[in-house]
Amino acid sequence: MSFTTTSNERHAVVRIDAEKLGGVISKKLKALFVELNNDGKKNILLDMSNALFCDSSGLSAILVGDRLFRNANGSFVICGVTDMVRKVIEISQSQIVLNITPTAQEGKDFIMMEEVGRDVEKD
Repeated sequence: MSFTTTSNERHAVVRIDAEKLGGVISKKLKALFVELNNDGKKNILLDMSNALFCDSSGLSAILVGDRLFRNANGSFVICGVTDMVRKVIEISQSQIVLNITPTAQEGKDFIMMEEVGRDVEKD
């Protein structure tokens, strides 16, 4: 497989294990996001630290994930974005809507803070 998924009660971490996020991997990633969403997962951390390149289909998969989990009142965070992937994100101006953190730990912290914020809003 081209990605690895681990999860706990707060979030799932999807780590891209391939150097290129595109083509067939993108289709499988979209399907994984839909499956996680259908399973009730609300918070996703997408670890891109192994992906050296991302094409338009990869970016599309990322944006699908972002939309799915935001619509589920959850969080979608990307971490470990390499320079080449960052350029693709910036060219498309997707950094405006995407939550991007430098490290996985910062991504997990971001998710935790958003969870706390949502809990406060409920009260």
